[in-house]
Amino acid sequence: VGEQALLKCTFKSSSPITESLLVYWTYRPLDGGQMETIFHYQSIPYPTAEGRFKDRISWVGNVAHGDASITIQSSEMSDNGTFFCSVKNPPDV
Repeated sequence: VGEQALLKCTFKSSSPITESLLVYWTYRPLDGGQMETIFHYQSIPYPTAEGRFKDRISWVGNVAHGDASITIQSSEMSDNGTFFCSVKNPPDV
């Protein structure tokens, strides 16, 4: 609580990394409920502009090295839940 949390995501692709590569991070609260997209990346990072993670997510990944990790600043107990990382590098998914 109150610290920076690293959410690690690594990937491998059989296709060359291009500007078409997409990274999506989604989140589902511990009590279930709706999944929400909290971050996406396509050439540049797009942190969420609303919701519980607004202004707290930073991109720390490097897609050229197969890394799609993010950090969450000032973590709270209410952030507890399941985080999903999805990487698509057309035509490889």
